Parts: sequence; C-alpha cells; structure tokens
Amino acid sequence: MPQNTEYPASTTENQVKGYRQRLNTWAITRIVPNTDPVIVARFRSRSDADGYLRHLRQVIPNTTFEIVVDCKRDEAVI
Repeated sequence: MPQNTEYPASTTENQVKGYRQRLNTWAITRIVPNTDPVIVARFRSRSDADGYLRHLRQVIPNTTFEIVVDCKRDEAVI
C-alpha cells in the first residue's frame, strides 16, 4: 500500500525527541579544576543518579563528582 506523501514530515517525531530529552533531568558531572564541569551520565530519576554516583566514587575514588539538574542539552561524555 503506497504511503500518503502529501503531508510534510511528521511532527510526532519532533515531539518524541523533545519528550525523550525531558526525561533525563538528572546528570552526574565530573568536577575538574580550572575547567567547566563535564557531564558523565544522565538519568531519569534522582535515585538512579545516586546509585551510579556511589559506583563511580568506588571505582574512581580520587575524582570529584556531583549530581546536578541538567538544564543544558550537551552531549554526554562517557
């Protein structure tokens, strides 16, 4: 069955992308002296971020990490 091509690209795709971006509001940042904080990971819930922060502090003990509310939509560095 042929597709209807009279309509422009669906705005549903844009709505889904915006919704997915709003889901991950918590972020873990790595604090590096004399530079901007680097986002390590993003999470949907604060408890998930807390759990991963505990893991990071065990694996990399000599590094400073913080949990922040993610307002900017930069790419995560993992």
